[in-house]
Amino acid sequence: MSRTIVLDTGPLGLVTKHRGIPEAEACRQWIADCIHHGSSVLVPALAYYEVCRELERMNNRMGILRLDGFCGAVPGRYLPLSDTALRLGCRLWAQARNAGMTTADPKELDADVLIAAQALDLGLPASDLIIATTNVGHLSRFVTADLWTNIPP
Repeated sequence: MSRTIVLDTGPLGLVTKHRGIPEAEACRQWIADCIHHGSSVLVPALAYYEVCRELERMNNRMGILRLDGFCGAVPGRYLPLSDTALRLGCRLWAQARNAGMTTADPKELDADVLIAAQALDLGLPASDLIIATTNVGHLSRFVTADLWTNIPP
């Protein structure tokens, strides 16, 4: 059984940090250990967008290079946003709103819903899929999610 780990913005942002930052080093080691133990580690387009836009705002060119290097290091690691994932995100967002569960302002792009939709669009059994995050709340409404520090390699 192969496990697929989809990175949310928290752990993905740690990947972009320079060497010597303990939490970033721990996250990079965790990712390496997960891969060593047979897991696939994927980056959804929306997580890439959220991390990259902040790196752009800070004019952090090295962070962008690290982000792009990580995403391109393994073919298929980067998950483009497909039309089916976008439509699924629309359905998830509407279902959550209609049930009284808000995840963002109605006029905002709700990245958490779209990240969850990208993960679900992979079509994997729930037991083989998890989103690694630093904020479980909104994501866990739609898909299995946990703090990256709680997910064993």
